[in-house]
Amino acid sequence: MMHMQTKSANFAAHADLYCEDMTQYDMRRASLRFANLRSQDLAGRDLRMGVLSFADLAGADLRGADLRDCVFTHANLEGADLRGADLRGANLTGALLRLAMLDGANLRGARLCRANLSDAQCASLDARGADLSGADLTRADLAGADLRGADLSRTNMQHATVAGAKLEKANLTGAILPQQA
Repeated sequence: MMHMQTKSANFAAHADLYCEDMTQYDMRRASLRFANLRSQDLAGRDLRMGVLSFADLAGADLRGADLRDCVFTHANLEGADLRGADLRGANLTGALLRLAMLDGANLRGARLCRANLSDAQCASLDARGADLSGADLTRADLAGADLRGADLSRTNMQHATVAGAKLEKANLTGAILPQQA
């Protein structure tokens, strides 16, 4: 059995990895603050406990990636594909997730305080116990999402689709809820 040598993925701040082949790197606990990972294919990769604060991951493919306990504070994930990704315990405070695809993602216990999820696809998302306080969920598709016990205080859910969403024990204090037809 052939063993592939991998390099540790700890890059200097502001690293431009736009065209870099990331398959050669061990991404666990990677330090990628301010890195340019725009449109990178990281589908199915293990990035557990990585630090990607302020990183540019716009349009990145993170389908099925293991992103448990990652730090994405103020990261740009606009239009990123996070379908089926495991983001349990991740910190996405202030992250831009506008137009992101989060269908079937696991965000249990994640922090998304003041995150922008406007126009995001979040159908069947599991965000039980997540902190979405102050998040922008304008026009987000939350159909079938599990938000039980989540902190949705001060969220903006104007024009969001919430049909079939589970909201038992969710904190909706000060939230702007979708208009009922």
